[in-house]
Amino acid sequence: MSNEPSAQPTPAPVDPKGPGVEPETGGERKKNVIDAIQQLGQANVPQLDSNIYCLSVIGQVEGHLVMPAQNKTTKYEHVIPQIVAAEQNPGIEGIIIILNTVGGDVEAGLAIAEMIASMNKPTVSLVLGGGHSIGVPIAVSANVSFIAETATMTIHPVRLTGLVVGVPQTFEYMEKMQERVIRFVASHSKISQEQFRELMFRTGELARDIGTNVIGPDAVNHGLIDRVGGLGDALAELNRQIEQNRNGGIVQ
Repeated sequence: MSNEPSAQPTPAPVDPKGPGVEPETGGERKKNVIDAIQQLGQANVPQLDSNIYCLSVIGQVEGHLVMPAQNKTTKYEHVIPQIVAAEQNPGIEGIIIILNTVGGDVEAGLAIAEMIASMNKPTVSLVLGGGHSIGVPIAVSANVSFIAETATMTIHPVRLTGLVVGVPQTFEYMEKMQERVIRFVASHSKISQEQFRELMFRTGELARDIGTNVIGPDAVNHGLIDRVGGLGDALAELNRQIEQNRNGGIVQ
């Protein structure tokens, strides 16, 4: 009989994820990367704790009526709580509003614009691509507004969809709604009510509508938007406002 000790079995490697959790295989890792690319357009999403909140108004501003499933929409019942949360959060010092919208529900758009205009924190808006129709009041509601050089804004009269009752009160209702938009835009930008009306009711410029299509520098020349610029310019201005807020209204 041999006195040599018997060979001990080699212990299994311990998974750092803990017992009962299968380690991620190469195939699973590859699938996760593919899923991220399909959903987000990139393999790695940059994570950053920022003091700036980005609010996007994309596609059509959806109001009381639900848009068809194929439409890209910004739902005002989603946006309004975001604005309230950003205003209340002490870690958020400024808000940047990114617009690429065709417009949408007038009352929903005015509600969003009024909330942005009444915020105490610094706000900057940036129109990329387009800020049409009711997107105009949202764009001018920020403290300072920017528009990309190639971006456009369509200004046209208010229109109704659905059942229209052919009585004078219908016209008066539309006229009052239109006046709300005109007054808001004129009071939050450098354009006058008369000039905005002239752009709104101009004929011969839009093929299928009455109104005006203004491109980046034209929007600034009319006094509708403050400056032509991009993302870097908008963030630089927002950081300047934040610094001014920290110093009690004085920029060092």
